[in-house]
Amino acid sequence: MDPTQLLLQTGVGDWEFVWRQRQFFVDGTWLAVKLTFFSMLLGFVVGLPAGVVEAYGGRYSKGVVRPLGVVVRGTPILVIISLTYFAFGVSPAFVAATLALGVRSAAYQSQIFRGAIESVESGQMEAARAVGLSKLDAIRHVVLPQALRRSVPGFQNEFTIVLKDTSIAYAIGVAELLKRSYDLFSIQTTAALEVFLAASLIYFVLTFTVNRGIEQLHDRVAIPGGNQ
Repeated sequence: MDPTQLLLQTGVGDWEFVWRQRQFFVDGTWLAVKLTFFSMLLGFVVGLPAGVVEAYGGRYSKGVVRPLGVVVRGTPILVIISLTYFAFGVSPAFVAATLALGVRSAAYQSQIFRGAIESVESGQMEAARAVGLSKLDAIRHVVLPQALRRSVPGFQNEFTIVLKDTSIAYAIGVAELLKRSYDLFSIQTTAALEVFLAASLIYFVLTFTVNRGIEQLHDRVAIPGGNQ
């Protein structure tokens, strides 16, 4: 195809339309940010205890947590969202998407925390028990403060994944950034390139900004001389 015809078909030069509809992007971005925040929070609340159980739990507790994590991690996020909303009837759609993304994130965060916990030298747990701390207190006051610091890089990667996966919420009608972009595209089909480039740029800016912030946090909380 002739390049000129391709440019005409994709509507290059329709940036004015995108700018006029900027509130659509603002609203969609804000919803994507909220989805990411609450999903990551739910993932943390569930994933941290699950990681502790996988590292220090007993035979039966591990026997429950590990298989559940394997099943969730092995299931596509679109299937999880569809099951949550259509099969289990969770509503409204925003809550269903948050629950689905949060559960899936918890399955991955549990592995981040498990690895970070197991990276803390076993001698520290033994020393804490030797001075009279219970196993739970030793985990809480000795192991977890170090493990949380070491989990920051993995947490950074998980944030990027969850942010991008918020676009899957489009499948159940959540008006996040991708859904808003499709709505605009349906109004002005010649502006496909501009609309989706604008959405891509917003995702990039969000990811880049938060990742830089997390990297700075990691530098601040890194254990001097410790394993990073």
